[in-house]
Amino acid sequence: MTNTNDHIILPEGSIEKQTNTLNLGPTHPATHGVFQNIVELDGERILKATSTVGYIHRAFEKIAERRPLYQITPLTDRLNYCSSPLNNMGWHITCEKLLGVTIPKRVDYLRIIIMELSRISDHLICNSIVGVDSGAYSGFLYLMQYRELIYEIYEEICGSRLTTNIGRIGGFERNFNATAFTKLEKFIKEYPAVLKEFENLFTRNRIFMDRTIGTGPISAERALNYGFTGPNLRAAGVDYDVRVHTPYSSYEDMDFIIPVGKTGDCYDRFLVRNEEMWQSLSIIEQAYQKVQEFKGAEAEVFHADSPAYYLPEKKDVYTKMEALIYHFKIIMGETNIPAGEVYSSIEAANGELGFYLVSDGGRTPYRLHFRRPCFIYYQAFPELIKGGMLSDAIITMSSLNLIAGELDA
Repeated sequence: MTNTNDHIILPEGSIEKQTNTLNLGPTHPATHGVFQNIVELDGERILKATSTVGYIHRAFEKIAERRPLYQITPLTDRLNYCSSPLNNMGWHITCEKLLGVTIPKRVDYLRIIIMELSRISDHLICNSIVGVDSGAYSGFLYLMQYRELIYEIYEEICGSRLTTNIGRIGGFERNFNATAFTKLEKFIKEYPAVLKEFENLFTRNRIFMDRTIGTGPISAERALNYGFTGPNLRAAGVDYDVRVHTPYSSYEDMDFIIPVGKTGDCYDRFLVRNEEMWQSLSIIEQAYQKVQEFKGAEAEVFHADSPAYYLPEKKDVYTKMEALIYHFKIIMGETNIPAGEVYSSIEAANGELGFYLVSDGGRTPYRLHFRRPCFIYYQAFPELIKGGMLSDAIITMSSLNLIAGELDA
């Protein structure tokens, strides 16, 4: 911390005003990521904040111009790494839109299950961390048990947990096994009681309410002007959800509501995410029931019939020349992709995650832009914390769910 003497002309006999400048980040543990805020303080009240981005900028968009479509999927894992499967699915859906690949219904429902599990895992981290930043640690430890269960489901499907690289263009690498469905049933059965208890700990807790109500508010108009989407926009009272307004992956077959708040403060953001977890549980149950309705050969479908873009089975690669050739061409990008220009977006855990893909008919994208919701939220952060206390800046940052990997890309 450094002292800055701002010499202000004051009436004779008055004490000279002094402010302090504090570097909040880029390595401060409370920032939950590598980004910096230079805040000017009068005591503990924030007079001004200046945000800095780019500390973990990895030039993903530029790298993508030299990578075939399949080699871009691992880059998307490293955007919002709290919900990697959503990033993966969003990218695959964008590729399928450009390539004209039609996805079977069963694959859509399997994707919905994974995407909603991913949304829950993201929201439970965000809301439990908001609890930690208000001084309550128990809720975080309690919910982490169920993030672990979600990660075990991922492992059964793709072999990975955090940066999942889950799925393929056209569907999944493998069908869901019995263990994955057993673990899914366990989650559906047990998580509602845990989520209810978590809500009981916080929702009407006087200390938590005092810390979050009126903290970091934003109006619907200002949120729209910034380009807010997702829970942070819905907390301000705007019921925009990509799953409803521009359905994808057969979300139109699901019955759910869009929770909205009123004031756009930390408390409303907390409540919206909690309610979204309930809605995600309902969607998962609906999708699981629809998956159970497929019988016979249909119950074994886990990818589209698109051999030019879907990787052949590994056992075939080892034993059949045609499969080996297709595998090599797809992985190494030896197949030209159609020329065209598409924008596709999904309702990721943090908001609208979009991919603007331009192809000139070559083997790699001519241009690729990631629309990362966190990058937009962070522009508003100085406005949200101005006039508040320093401790409120931390809880506001947590309630926005700012993820450095998604912010910088």
